[in-house]
Amino acid sequence: MKAMRLHEAGKPLLYEECPVPECGTEQVLIKVSVCAVCRTDLHVCDGELLNPKLPLIPGHEIVGQVVACGDNVEGIKVGDRVGVPWLGFTCGKCGYCQSGNENLCDEARFTGYEIDGGYAEYTVAHQHFVFPLSNTMSDVDVAPLLCAGLIGYRSYKMTGEAKRLGIYGFGAAAHIIAQIAIKQGREVYAFTSKNDKEAQDFARDLGVVWAGGSDEASPELLDAAIIYAPVGELVPRALESLVKGGIVVCAGIHMSDIPSFPYDILWGERTIKSVANLTRKDGEEFLSLIDKIPVDINVNTFPLEEANLALDKLRKGEIQGAAVLVNS
Repeated sequence: MKAMRLHEAGKPLLYEECPVPECGTEQVLIKVSVCAVCRTDLHVCDGELLNPKLPLIPGHEIVGQVVACGDNVEGIKVGDRVGVPWLGFTCGKCGYCQSGNENLCDEARFTGYEIDGGYAEYTVAHQHFVFPLSNTMSDVDVAPLLCAGLIGYRSYKMTGEAKRLGIYGFGAAAHIIAQIAIKQGREVYAFTSKNDKEAQDFARDLGVVWAGGSDEASPELLDAAIIYAPVGELVPRALESLVKGGIVVCAGIHMSDIPSFPYDILWGERTIKSVANLTRKDGEEFLSLIDKIPVDINVNTFPLEEANLALDKLRKGEIQGAAVLVNS
């Protein structure tokens, strides 16, 4: 099979011929149709997330068809359309797993980081960590939901019943969650890179009540803010925009250092919280919600062999919405 593989952090992926992976007893073999490109892939490829499996096939927003099942696989059959997310394995036995917090499992392993992912023609996944997909959306449209959507949803849930929601960094996750929040009757305020008029226009087209640079003050105090951009200096800026009792949710897996800030912008029972990975329950809830509240996914497609181009455009902020790699 053809695959894009990372051999050294900071170096381009190589387009290579690789053996089709063998299907373990509790795994399914998937013929990959598409795989979305996530900012986490950038963090892995650029060396900001340490100690990946090498060589590595990145990618954890995978959509494809099951072509083989291990002997102990139950509930999945050849021909099923499935999605594969970031969370690829947990122990199932520790206190975190037993309490519904499997996203914090110390033995967790992650697709496209410690497990070969979807920048390839085939991949394998553990039977318990694939999602059956309905036919309400195309492969290209559903792929970004498997991380941008899922992590976006987990971060969105943490904001509770916030009426006024600020979103910092208006990329793949933000453009999905903004639509859901608006359809649920919330006011969304979009904060983009300074002077990024294209991103601000994109946000306004989706129905946000205000869009501006992240260096600008919010025109209204916010009940909650989600930070999708991996920029630590946004944390105190978001805190300054909150009402008392508000929450700032840091949704990325990697963020630059948060600068010191005066205590008075945290005082008033404001909260800072991080998002760590996702749970299978998140995925089930979110995919069910999307069937009820459809969203428009803005997708930029690239052939598999142009993964480096897609990553570079994402790195430069040249992708509006999501990038998706497509197998021919």
